[in-house]
Amino acid sequence: MHVHALKCFGEGSGDGNPALVIEGAAAGIEARQALARARNTTCVFFDRDMVDFYYPHTRSPLCLHATLAVAHVLFARQADASVLAVTTAMGGQRLELVRDGDAFFIRLQAQDVAQPVLDSALLARLLAAPGFAPVSMPRVASVGSPKLLVEVADGAILHGLRPDLAAIMAWGREAGVNGIYVWRRMPDGRFEGRNFNHLNPLLEDAATGVAAGALTALLGHGITLLQGRATLQNCLIATRLEDGAILVGGRAAPAAVVESLGRP
Repeated sequence: MHVHALKCFGEGSGDGNPALVIEGAAAGIEARQALARARNTTCVFFDRDMVDFYYPHTRSPLCLHATLAVAHVLFARQADASVLAVTTAMGGQRLELVRDGDAFFIRLQAQDVAQPVLDSALLARLLAAPGFAPVSMPRVASVGSPKLLVEVADGAILHGLRPDLAAIMAWGREAGVNGIYVWRRMPDGRFEGRNFNHLNPLLEDAATGVAAGALTALLGHGITLLQGRATLQNCLIATRLEDGAILVGGRAAPAAVVESLGRP
């Protein structure tokens, strides 16, 4: 088994959302889930252009910060390439990887999604925020992993949230939604957000590329999205619209020396 440790979407040196790219690991879902749980971080298993994503608590159809890590590994091997492609193990989604200077982008398409029935009482319960009132109508959007996008007025509200993560997970399973992404508009035109899709609050995402893509689909224009203040890992995700596609990108950098391990 060969493991590459990276941090992705980092705003500065040393920042970023960690991911492990794992090659040559056991193929079984249970074995892969156990490995992700043991490592307590996002893992993407890469085999013959197929990518299979695991958080410590669940398998995922798509994870863009882990895909960014795969892009870093693949472009390092193919220095002359500018565009590569991989396919997701869950759903068979084709992901086009694009190198742009020292950044990498993933080219995606917005997907049609059903809108669940929502009310203010449900949001208040899930976010553990009595009297909660969103700034705009919450909507589900997706570029491969549906997110409920909830807008709040300011950073104090955004960073004051302590949601009921177990309730969010249970509701998401019923609604077919992979977590809640709470976001705000910043005075300088940028955006900031937090993702609630882990059972352990200590594993909150420092950057959530699928949410950036979903928010771009909802707003209809490219954005600069900040994330990671809650995890002390400042991240910056850039998106743009190009020929009907949504490109989500940022930096990826090694977090540790590439590691060779025996099979678990």
